Amino acid sequence: MLEYAKTILKKVSFDLKLFEKELKKALKNLVQDEVTELKNWCYTNFNVKYKPVLDKYFI
Repeated sequence: MLEYAKTILKKVSFDLKLFEKELKKALKNLVQDEVTELKNWCYTNFNVKYKPVLDKYFI
């Protein structure tokens, strides 16, 4: 599920609303260890573009 979530987030990263929607869905479907890994991956890949969204869901 984690790899699927990463794939989807990459594909929708052009649009803020889609990115936020898919991030929210991904967080519902992952176990805690995967959420931690997704958090690290998201901050590595999307910190510049979507930091407010990431902070909203991960902090």
